[in-house]
Amino acid sequence: MQSRHFVTITKASDQRLIASKVGVADTSLRRMVGLLGRSDLGSEQGLWIKPCSGVHTLGMRFPIDVVGLDADFCVVRLWPLLKAHRITAIVPAVRTVLELASGRITHCELRPGDRLHIREYEVT
Repeated sequence: MQSRHFVTITKASDQRLIASKVGVADTSLRRMVGLLGRSDLGSEQGLWIKPCSGVHTLGMRFPIDVVGLDADFCVVRLWPLLKAHRITAIVPAVRTVLELASGRITHCELRPGDRLHIREYEVT
């Protein structure tokens, strides 16, 4: 049986949970597929795309929140409530991107400059 790679994401400053079941898109195929084919995201689900400096929601069926992180996992750019069929700017300072359930940026009070802690785990 093949294991699947996930991460849990918290705010470093107060350990507030951002998302607890975030898939990792770290291959060309996983980055290409992304969230396509899904009909929604649970409030604590998401996708961590690495490397990545911008995303699109072409072909998606629902809006998402997008968080751009630098190499130190600090928030560089926020795209809240990104609707389906949109394309973000490419931001050179962004090294990885989190795609989260719509509304998580506001709910978790994420701001540029926030540092996130990413803990990896495997599920078999």
